[in-house]
Parts: sequence; structure tokens; C-alpha cells
Amino acid sequence: MSMDGRRVVVTAGGSGIGQVIASYFVDAGAKVAICDIDPACATGGTSGDRLRGWEADVGNAQSAGRFMQVAIDWLGGIDVLVNNAGVSGPTKPVEDISVAEWCHTIDVNVNGQFYCARMAIPLMKAQRSGVILNLSSVAGKMGMPRRSVYSVSKYAVRGFTDVLAVELGEYNIRVNSLLPGVVNGARVRRVIAEQAAAAGLSLAQYWPRVLHNVSMHTAVDAEDVAAMALFLASDQARFISGQSIGVCGNFESYRGPIVLGDDA
Repeated sequence: MSMDGRRVVVTAGGSGIGQVIASYFVDAGAKVAICDIDPACATGGTSGDRLRGWEADVGNAQSAGRFMQVAIDWLGGIDVLVNNAGVSGPTKPVEDISVAEWCHTIDVNVNGQFYCARMAIPLMKAQRSGVILNLSSVAGKMGMPRRSVYSVSKYAVRGFTDVLAVELGEYNIRVNSLLPGVVNGARVRRVIAEQAAAAGLSLAQYWPRVLHNVSMHTAVDAEDVAAMALFLASDQARFISGQSIGVCGNFESYRGPIVLGDDA
């Protein structure tokens, strides 16, 4: 799947899902600009003339704006924006969440996508083409106990995607959201460990309770999300817009029997 000549921005592209997405686009021939809040992640893996990174906090309007401007200048424009940056937020009952925790989660997960999109859209309108991919979550399709602000933020991403798709369709700009499920990696394991502790269980005991809601009974990998992002940005998906696409093994609809781990 060729992305030769495409100019791509990936937020939080220095680690995790974002790093894999960026590498998929580079391998497909694109020129990619990334940012990351961790300066070591932002610049540690970038090299050559087709991948470059900058330190930025997309939850801060000024920082996001500075990154988008320098990235667009380096790329010479923008064809694809992947709004990947996000935080997991607190794992607590809603009444125990502080105002600062709530606002920080919304700032990064929702406002950050707005800050970056508003910089990309005028250029995409002018060239009458573009793709915006917003990372949501299966948590944006269902209420998850002790994950209120995260779920709220991911519902908002889906709404933002729907609005942009309607507003921008006449300019040949496609907008979709990706909804990862349980993704193998440190962040998801940390969140699930917190949920397990709240339930008085070990991670090994709690893990089957997580996967019982996945009809394929497995977590997904960052590569699965990256492959879908690459497809949605490609010409093969030229009439796909306004969609929220799960990469989750059918997480959101299955309700099978819970089978506890061996050490339950």
C-alpha cells in the first residue's frame, strides 16, 4: 500500500501505538512528522529525511500550535493528520476524580485533537484533499465503571469526527475515528492492574474478566491499529468517511461467561 509523497503528522508518535503508526507510514513511502511529550521519545527514533520529531504537549494550545506549524513547514504541507495523542486518565469513582485530573484528560484527549485539526484543515481545504484520523476507543461506545472521564473524552472524539466529516466532505477531506480495544502494551496493563487492585484481584485473576467481553478472546497489537490507520489514509479507502471503526476483536458487543484465571 503506497503512501509515496504523502505528508503525514502523527501526534504522540514517539512510543506505543503512535510510534508504530508513524513507522508504517514511513515504510509505505510517506514523509512523517511526529511529536511527543517525552523529549527522548520525540527525537530518539527519528532520522533521515522522511521522519522527524519534536517535543510538544498537544493538550496545551500554544505547544500544539507551535508543533503543527513547524511540522507543516518541514513537510511542505499536510495530507494526513493522525490525532493519536491521549492519556488514560484516572481509574476512580467519579466523585474521587479531582478537577485537575478531569481537565487534564479532556485537554489532551479532546482539546488536543481540536488544536491540531484547526491548523491542518485550512491547508487541506485549499488543496481540496486530506485525511484526518482521530484515535478514540471502545470506551467511547460504552460506559466503563471507574473510567468516566476517559470514556467521556473518547465519546467526544467520535462526535468531533462525525462533525468534521460532515463539514469537510465537500472539500474531499475524509475524517474517521479508530476505536482500539484492549491493546497489548504498558499503558493498558497499567490501567487494568489498577482495575484489578480495586476489585481485590491480581492482574492474572482479572485479565480473563477483561477478555470475556471480547468475542475473539484476545487483546490486539499496536500493529493492528497501525494497519487500519494506513488503510484508511490510502486511496483504497477514498469513499470511507464519518466512520468509527473498531480494532478490538469485537470488544463492545460480546457478553460471554466469565472464566477466572488459575490462581483465582
